[in-house]
Amino acid sequence: MAKLYGREFSRDELMRRIGDISQVAGVKSYQLSDGNEKGVDAVDFRTGTGFSFTVLPGRGMDISYAEYNGQPLCWRSSTGDVHSSYYESQGLGWLRGFFGGLVTTCGMTYAGAPCTDAGEELGVHGRVSNIPAKNVWTDGQWEGDEYVIWTQGKVRETAFFGANVIMTRKVWAKLGESKLHLCDTVENVGFELTPHMHLYHINGGFPVVDEGSVLISPTKEAVPRDEDALIDAEHYYRFQSPTPGFKERVYYHDMAADPDGYVYAALANKKFRNGQGVGFYVKYLKSQLPRFIEWKMNSEGAYVVGMEPANCLVEGRDKERERGTLQFLQPGEKREYELEIGVLASTEAIEKLETKLNDSIF
Repeated sequence: MAKLYGREFSRDELMRRIGDISQVAGVKSYQLSDGNEKGVDAVDFRTGTGFSFTVLPGRGMDISYAEYNGQPLCWRSSTGDVHSSYYESQGLGWLRGFFGGLVTTCGMTYAGAPCTDAGEELGVHGRVSNIPAKNVWTDGQWEGDEYVIWTQGKVRETAFFGANVIMTRKVWAKLGESKLHLCDTVENVGFELTPHMHLYHINGGFPVVDEGSVLISPTKEAVPRDEDALIDAEHYYRFQSPTPGFKERVYYHDMAADPDGYVYAALANKKFRNGQGVGFYVKYLKSQLPRFIEWKMNSEGAYVVGMEPANCLVEGRDKERERGTLQFLQPGEKREYELEIGVLASTEAIEKLETKLNDSIF
């Protein structure tokens, strides 16, 4: 049953009241047409609850925007949804196309800081977000009394005499729900052992991030990455107003999982609209993504907090190799990753999540 407008509807009850499902929810495919965004394929999702988001098949199937009842959930950078042809692989060039958005994927063969690893020059955060997807399928259908909408495609990172890795991604949601599901299968379709670093850069922005907003998480320990992160490190979870000259603070979290193996983390602003509250959460399996990185960036314009489940840290592939923590994909090997991202539409919902974490984990 789909819950809409405060009541539940069966398929027949709803369809008797509308001409087409697009009246209340659905997916729409289109292409951006202006400036350096021209040619980027996009898909808009509406779930009927006020929750909507945009997936970019033209940019690695990433999620460039999300909102709830007109309130933005994520941070957006000044670059816009730059076409992948403008990608700069060297040094910090990746940042010229980093739109932020709800989810930017980093990987698949390297992520983190620029470095030289095994004689190979690597830039920031890998190529996957700058590769257009193929075999894209966008649709919706009834499954009993539930209507499911999705887009899926394949993103291939490959080179002659190099890696040959494919990520098959499906992003889907249900009518009447204020959450989405992201399901990835990463497969080494080549014949050589291949490094595998994978990170989901989930970027919260205003009004979810504001003075007094917090990160809610089952953190057992939060380790500052460097000296900048030592500043006010005991308040890693609390955010300040936009601050001139603020330098990014990065923390490596050791997260507790619930009895089913899931980790929940959220960004929340209980003060929004005089206490109404707003936020969003991410849910994932710790067995799939054992690392969690917090990116606290409270500068002017760059006013964002990143929640980053990952299978690696962010100091570069060379450091992962030196530590003995670099993961590899065997020829033919597959890795599965699943995320759920959902809206916390009220202070009550935020506090319910806090209680869940306290009761089931600590």
